[in-house]
Amino acid sequence: MSVLVTRVTTRAQLEGIKALQTANLKRSLSLEEISAQGFVSAEYTLEFLERMHAAGPSIIAVDGDAIVGYALVANASICADHDLLGDMVNVIDRTSYDGRLLKGTRFVVMGQLCVARSHRGTGLVKRMYEHYRQTLAGQFDYLVTDIARDNPGSLSAHLKAGFKVISTLRYAGVEWDLVLWDWTGT
Repeated sequence: MSVLVTRVTTRAQLEGIKALQTANLKRSLSLEEISAQGFVSAEYTLEFLERMHAAGPSIIAVDGDAIVGYALVANASICADHDLLGDMVNVIDRTSYDGRLLKGTRFVVMGQLCVARSHRGTGLVKRMYEHYRQTLAGQFDYLVTDIARDNPGSLSAHLKAGFKVISTLRYAGVEWDLVLWDWTGT
């Protein structure tokens, strides 16, 4: 399988992200799928994805013409325009890491990660995160995201990638782990 990991360059790719996101929302999956494969929580409109992309193109995995994975780049400037992302940034700003308050540091938010069912277990999460770090580590010191506590498979994948749990938050009745990947030593 020849899957290219790159950054978004077209509206069609954003439409592919939206389609993959919709197929993997918690409400779109059976309980068995949720338990075995995980899910995505936040839903973004195509218009919001366009604004997110304009602020910083996201990382995608492309197989032929199909988007089979994505890792959304959410600069702090765009986060205020989405309730969940805005709440996450507020928590990040009040959280300390390595003895230092994160507010005012160089962090980027990973708005969401998803891999198509057909491509899970092929190392795409690792490849997308590595591309994320390679393309953005010069601009940012930390990559921060949150993971719903009822999605333990996702937390496990993030911990394997090098993230650390640094805090928790509650949003819309859901508990989230706030995780950080420190790029300052790479």
